[in-house]
Amino acid sequence: MRPTWRWFGPVDRVSLSDAAQAGAVGIVSALHHIPTGTVWPEDEIARRHAEIRAAGLVWDVVESIPVSEAIKTQSGPWRGHVAAWSETLRRLAASGIRTVCYNFMPVLDWTRTDLRRETRAGARAMRFDLPDFAAFDLHILRRPGAAEDYPPALVEEAGRRHAGFSAARIAELGRNIGAGLPGSADGYTLDELRERLAAYDGIGADRLHGHLVDFLAEVVPVAENLGVNLCAHPDDPPWPLLGLPRILSTEGDYRAMLDAVPSAANGVTFCTGSLGARPDNDLPGMAARLGPHIHFVHLRNVTREAEATPCSFFEDEHLEGGTDMVAVIAALLDEEARRRAEGRADARIPMRPDHGQEILDDLTRGAQPGYPAIGRLKGLAELRGVERALTHPALRRAGAVPAEGAA
Repeated sequence: MRPTWRWFGPVDRVSLSDAAQAGAVGIVSALHHIPTGTVWPEDEIARRHAEIRAAGLVWDVVESIPVSEAIKTQSGPWRGHVAAWSETLRRLAASGIRTVCYNFMPVLDWTRTDLRRETRAGARAMRFDLPDFAAFDLHILRRPGAAEDYPPALVEEAGRRHAGFSAARIAELGRNIGAGLPGSADGYTLDELRERLAAYDGIGADRLHGHLVDFLAEVVPVAENLGVNLCAHPDDPPWPLLGLPRILSTEGDYRAMLDAVPSAANGVTFCTGSLGARPDNDLPGMAARLGPHIHFVHLRNVTREAEATPCSFFEDEHLEGGTDMVAVIAALLDEEARRRAEGRADARIPMRPDHGQEILDDLTRGAQPGYPAIGRLKGLAELRGVERALTHPALRRAGAVPAEGAA
C-alpha cells in the first residue's frame, strides 16, 4: 500500500516535514477554508500542490470535498451545490488528483464525547461514551422524542450522569459533539444543532439513501470520464445519532450503494476504525469482499466497551483493539496482488494511519484532535512493519503468505 498522511494545510501543527520523516510519501489534504457548496479555485488547488511538492511529497488524495447539507436533504440550492462539486472534481483531476474521499453523514461528521481522554499509560485518546452522549441528547440538547431512542436503563444512567456534570463538562460535550468536519472552522451551537436536526424531519434511512444515489448518479459519470476514483467514508460511529439516519455503516449498506450506481469510479474508503465500532462488522472479510471497490484505506483500531450496537468505545493503538489488523492488511495485500494481475493502474492502494493516541511530545503540541505527530508515526511504523513482514520472501517461501505485495 502507498503510505500517506493527512495534512490540514499551513495551519496544521504537524508539518509536512514531520509527515516525510514519519515515512509517508503521499499527502491527504483538502481546502478546508473554501466554503461548502462552492467551486474550489484553480489557484488555491495549485497553491496546495506547490506547498506539498516543496516538501518532497505528492498530494495523492483529497479528503474531502464536503457534501453540503442541502445536497443531503435535497433542499435549497442543492442542484447548484452538486454542479459546484462536479466542477471542483474537474479542476482537481486537471491538477493530477485521482482519488477523492467524501462522506454522506447528516449534520455531524465523526462524533466523540471526549477528544483527549487519558489512558492508563498516560497517553490521550478520543472516546465515545454512550451514557454521556445520551445525557447530552436528553438533558443538554433536549431533543424532542430522544428518550424513545434509548433503552430505559440507558435513560436512567444518562440522568445520573447529567446530574453529576459540571458546567465545564456540559460546555465540553457541546463543543465536542457539535464540532464540524476535521480541519474546518465549522461547528454548531446548541440552537444551530437543533435547527440542523429539524431539517431532517421526515428523512429516514431509505430517503437519505435515495438522496445519496441521486448525488452519485450526477457525479460518478463525471469522475469516470476524468479517471478519478470516488470513495465514500463510512459513518462514524456506525449507527444513528440524535435521531438522524446513517446509511453507510455495514457491508450491506455499501453493497446497496455500489449496486445502485455501478461504476469502477464508485468506491469505498475502508476505515477500520469507523466500521470496527460495530461488533457485527467482519473487517477482514469485508476487506476481501469489497476489495475491488476499495480506493482508499484508513487503518486505526478501537476497543469496544460492550459487544453491542451502539456501545462506548475508545481509539486504541493501531495493532490493539477489536480489529485483527494483520488479517485486514493481508486481505488488502491480496487485493493489490489481484489488481496487479489484472493490470489495473490503481493496483497500489493509498493508505493512511488514521487518528492516533497523543504520546510523548504530542501531549504539548496541541495538534488537531486525533491527528498527533508521534502517535500517527508510531501507527504508520507498526502498519508498515506488518506489511513488510507479510510480503517478505521468507514468509512466501514458507507458504505463510499467498499474496505478493509491495512493502
